[in-house]
Amino acid sequence: MKFLDLAKVYIRSGGGGGGCVSFRREKYIEYGGPDGGDGGKGGSVIAEAVEGLNTLIDFRYQQHFFAKSGQPGMGKQRTGADGADIILRVPAGTEILDEDEETVLADLTDVGDTVVLAKGGNGGFGNLHFKSSTNQAPRRANPGQPGIERTIWLRLKLIADVGLLGLPNAGKSTFLAATSNARPKIADYPFTTLHPNLGVVGVDQVEFVVADIPGLIEGASEGRGLGDLFLGHVERCSVLLHLVDGTSEDVAGDWQTIITEVEAYGDILGDKPRVTVLNKIDALDEEELAEKKAELEAVAGPVLTMSGVAQQGTVDVLRALRTEIDEDKLRHKPAEEPETWQP
Repeated sequence: MKFLDLAKVYIRSGGGGGGCVSFRREKYIEYGGPDGGDGGKGGSVIAEAVEGLNTLIDFRYQQHFFAKSGQPGMGKQRTGADGADIILRVPAGTEILDEDEETVLADLTDVGDTVVLAKGGNGGFGNLHFKSSTNQAPRRANPGQPGIERTIWLRLKLIADVGLLGLPNAGKSTFLAATSNARPKIADYPFTTLHPNLGVVGVDQVEFVVADIPGLIEGASEGRGLGDLFLGHVERCSVLLHLVDGTSEDVAGDWQTIITEVEAYGDILGDKPRVTVLNKIDALDEEELAEKKAELEAVAGPVLTMSGVAQQGTVDVLRALRTEIDEDKLRHKPAEEPETWQP
């Protein structure tokens, strides 16, 4: 299945059915009176976050969603049938944007979240509704309300606890494959990863989700390489895992390149806690390792060391990530309401 995280969709709710002008005509009933029914309500367009989806690929093949209109009212006080609703089933973590691609209409972060994107029009009143003591034979009825037509954008931001950052070929996919059952593409050339991957990792009997996104390069915020197109997928993460290639000639420069692009993306990522890891230490001797770790710590602060291929130090990295996740959950835990005293 191809990965798609942005889709343009055209929606239209159903219009309401018109009211009916009708009079009761039966044998032996001299004054039948009005009996025109109301029109049915038009169907609405609703978005719902469902389980089992992690891409918007369905919206590549169908972009138009039109709800049914309500049926007009009929005689004998019969109300028209309501139009059926249309439900857009999207993955959890989907943002719904207006046509300008900036205004957020809704953010469906949890399975079961729903939002009405276009409400169906109300049905018109039949002439029975206008009957009164002074107007016993009304000959008027209301038309139904028209439906709402609009264009929206669906943008998926994956739900994960940890986001992987680093230059291309820094070992992000190797780390994900070594610590989870995910099987991302791994090769010895840059930009092997072309779309985000998710993996469930576990340490000390606790599991969390890691998101691997394509590597960033200098100028990604200006569109170079794959750009910062996929950084939105790590916006919801509790912590960022920044992997630096230990075999690089300038580890400090590589670290600064990623930090510059993350900060250019916005404060939402720049302010997130980060765990910095010097990767591929199996290719370094003790002297090179100490030298490059010191060089990286001079600009990045505390640094962990790891080899995803040899699985050296991966447990320590996972424990550090778990600590940051727990602290983030405590920071965002809603405050408990104080108990009220009762006599």
